[in-house]
Formats: sequence, C-alpha cells, structure tokens
Amino acid sequence: MSTQLSITPVDDQAHRRLAGQNRIRLIGICFTAAFLALAGQLAHLTLFPKPDDTAVRPVVEDRLPRPDIVDRNGVLLATDVAVASIFADPSKIIDIDEAVELLTATMPDVNATELRRKLTTAKRFAWIKRQVSPEERDAVYNLGIPGVSYVNERRRVYPQGRLGAHVTGYVDLDNKGIAGIEQYLDNQGAIYTASLAEPTEHRSEPAQLSVDIRVQAAMIEEISNAIIQFGAIAGGGIVMNVKTGEILSLVSLPDFNPNQEKKNFTRDQQNRMTSGVYELGSVIKAVTFAMALDYGTATLESRFDARFPLVIGSARISDFHAQRRVLTLPEVFTNSSNIGTARMALEVGTERHQAFLRRVGLFDRLQTELPESAKPLLPRRWSKLATATAAFGHGFAVQPLQGAAVVAGLINGGHLITPTLLRRNEQEALAMSTAIVKPETSATLRYLFRLNATEGSASKADVVGYRVGGKTGTAEKVVNGRYSKERRLASFIGAFPMDDPQYLVLVMLDEPKATKDTYGFATAGWNAVPTAGKIIERIAPMLGVEPVFTPDDLEKLAKLEAKEKSKKD
Repeated sequence: MSTQLSITPVDDQAHRRLAGQNRIRLIGICFTAAFLALAGQLAHLTLFPKPDDTAVRPVVEDRLPRPDIVDRNGVLLATDVAVASIFADPSKIIDIDEAVELLTATMPDVNATELRRKLTTAKRFAWIKRQVSPEERDAVYNLGIPGVSYVNERRRVYPQGRLGAHVTGYVDLDNKGIAGIEQYLDNQGAIYTASLAEPTEHRSEPAQLSVDIRVQAAMIEEISNAIIQFGAIAGGGIVMNVKTGEILSLVSLPDFNPNQEKKNFTRDQQNRMTSGVYELGSVIKAVTFAMALDYGTATLESRFDARFPLVIGSARISDFHAQRRVLTLPEVFTNSSNIGTARMALEVGTERHQAFLRRVGLFDRLQTELPESAKPLLPRRWSKLATATAAFGHGFAVQPLQGAAVVAGLINGGHLITPTLLRRNEQEALAMSTAIVKPETSATLRYLFRLNATEGSASKADVVGYRVGGKTGTAEKVVNGRYSKERRLASFIGAFPMDDPQYLVLVMLDEPKATKDTYGFATAGWNAVPTAGKIIERIAPMLGVEPVFTPDDLEKLAKLEAKEKSKKD
C-alpha cells in the first residue's frame, strides 16, 4: 500500500509568505550596512579630513643632517640652515599659462620659457626653484596654485666664507659633498655619519678639524699682500704641527666663496697645495742632505768641489750664486749650491737615492682627508743625470703638502707622519709614524736649517726670539715643454723654534716679480722668505710659542726700535 505526499494550498501560501519576509529582512540588513558604512566614512572624513591633493602644502624632509664643521677651537666653519624648495606636479596644474604668469611674477629670476617647458611634460614632478627665501616660500604658498608645493630642505652655509674654502670644500644643491672635507664626510659613508650622530635627538655632533681659523686668517692676509707686492699670479701656504701632523692652516690663492650659488670655479681656484704638483727647487735639497748624512756618505766636515760647473754628458750643472771654490757641507746648504748637492747625491748612488726617496714617500701619492690629491711626477728614466738634477729639485715635482710633510719628518726626530686635517694628539701620531732617518741625522739637519736663517738665504725669516730655520727654493717653470728663465716658482719651508721644532711653515709664490726693494731679484729669499717671517711673527703668539731672547736678540731688538723711531722722526 503506497503513501502519497500532497501539499495543500495553505502550506504553499505560508512558504511564499516566509520567503518574502526573509527577502525583506535581507534587503533591510543590506541597506542598514550600507548606511552604517556611509555614516562611518562621513564621520571619519569629518573628524580626520583628508588633505586636498591640489592644495599647496609643505613636504618635510626627514633625514639626518650633515654634521657641522668647526675648527680646533670650536669656531663654526660649515652648518645647515632650513630652507624651502618649490616644486610642481604638472598633471595637477589646471591653467599652465596662469601658473607661469603668477610664479614668474613672484620669482622674477625664474625663466618663463623653461618653467613652461617643465609644466607641460608628462612627468609627475618638476623643480621650479631650489632653496628659496622664506619670503618667496610664503608668497608661493599664498598663490594657492593647484599642484604647486614646496619641500623643506637644508642649505649648507659657510659662516667664514673664503677663509677656509679649500679645506671645508662645498656641497651641491642636494647637500652632497663634492670637494674638501665635505666630500670626505660623504665618502666615509653611513658608519662615519652614525658615529657622529645622536639618533634619539636626530642630530649630528660637529666634525672638528685641526685648522685654527686665526692662523688661517693671518696666512691669507700675508700671502695676499705678498701676491700684490711681488706681482705674483698665485700663492699658497701651510702651517703644520711637526709632532702631530695636524694642519693648522692651508691656503691657496686665488680662492673662492663656497656660499656662491653657482659653483663654476676656474682652474686657477683649485687647491694648489694638494691637487697640483710643482718643482719645489732647492727645498728638495733638504732631502738630499738628510739622505747623505743618514747613509754616512757625508758629514758636516765633508767638502765638495764647486769651482766649475758639473758636466754630465751634454748637460752642465751650475750654481745661481757661484762661489767657484771648494765648499764645506754647511756652505753647500747655505749657498744652495746645485753643484755640491748633485755631487752629494752621486756619491750616494742612483739606486740608494731612489730607495731613500721611496722611504720618505716621495714616490707615492700623499693621501689625506682632502680628496684632491696629485701624484708626484718623477723622471721617466732614472739615469746618472736624473740623480744629479733630482737632488736639487729639478725634473722632480710633488704636491706642496707632501714636500712639507717630508721636511717635517726630517726635522722632528726622523718620524714621517701623514698630515691630517682632523684633531690628533702626539701619542696617536707617533704610533702611526714611520722612522725615516736616525735622530742624529735629524739633529744635524735642524742645525743646518737654523744656520741658513742666521747666515744664509733664509735670513729674512729669522724673527727675533723664535729661532727660525728653513730652506729656500726657486725653480724655473716649464712653459711649452721648456724651462723658462722669466717664470719662477719661489718657495720656502721653515720651522720654529729650531732647537725643538713645533710648527712648520711653507710659503709658495707663483711667478713673483722683481721690485725696487728686492734690487732686481725675484728669488725666494727676497719674497717667499720675508713673507714667511711676517707670518711667523703673527702666528707664534697665537700658538703659544714663547720667544727666548739671547743677548744678540736683545741687541737686534734695540736696533729695530731705533730704526723705527728714526722713521717716525
């Protein structure tokens, strides 16, 4: 017997009624959810409004600033200041003509044609003007041009201007170092930056240099005066602590102002002390004397025949102030005899001569914190003639800072120390130094330096009380591949006080001219040497070097006072 299931009309109506109610509920739930979502979005926009993309608004740059640069006494040399730079999103510019008109009226130095070109590109970003003044920034902000905004940046400024330009260097518009210590800071990378930083305070500790801005100012003034007085085309100078290698002053003139907007500096404004190489002439004789004394091929009692020119092949080596007699070793030094110095090097021998030059680093490029560093120019073929001429600085060119560093090592007890523009104490310097000559060799060389100031070509640098010593150098310049008799490089490297040298001074004048006061001479003893004397007289008290007066010194002072008094009368 089968059972048949049947649905009555009443049950069917109830089912349809229930389904309809469910659909109504579902629709109500959807409408409620949509309403709540819309209400929530409206509330969010009301309480937390989204910035208008077309409105002018600042963009804050969030990165670690460059460290300040200060001198050894804390004087500010370089720092960052807050500036703004104007940019645009061309896709949001509604009326380009109006935008160009308004912006160029507000910033007259902005080129209208160039600005229009930038605003008609498909790019989403274009600089309008970098590093504007606060007044220009506010004026642009008040224009309210859609798509135009500004970013908060930092601009590097140099409070001392030209005073330390070649040392500090400068940065580009993006605040990246491209010269001097500024480039050095970037080259050290994030590790060096982090070592200077205080992350919790988002700041950098200053980078302290070895430079003394007081000494720098004195050097610049005296070398500038010398360039004018002797009609030189350029000049430079260095002051270095011979026991630490710290550079207290580095001057190269003509210089530049790192604050100027366009860094289109000329070749004449380069750092001649490190990026150029020069034949320093007789200054290099100090190296030759140290070599002969250290090897034992010469002593203070040695004699050298300077009666006639030295002939090597077809070449003749002569003396500028020919004595035409046999000279003792001290006389060779004080008379700056090319003949005697060449004979001294020949007695050492070509191979040992080269070995000594390598020992003191003159075959290698000197590397300091300054990225501008030139490699020495050596003779292509080291023959007997090359040995003789290189002995007195002919055909052998080095950067002036390198020459100064070598001389410092020869007179400080025999410790070659790499120069630095950062602070360093004597213990640190000694630990990293290289022994290049015996202490007794260094002592003998100090005696010769002092003798040259009392009896030789460096007498005009002998500031009373400071026991100055030094060596002069006058080198003919190479012009069109040949040595010129009319164009010379005059230089002087000295130190004080010579009984215990503390500071080395280098002065270099490029193409100085003879004057009435120099009696027609243009050699270093008449220009670079007296300039160094004026510098030493000014900076010695700054550096805490106390004068010591002998009876002879007191007599000299009395004569100087009488001479000055007679001039006034």
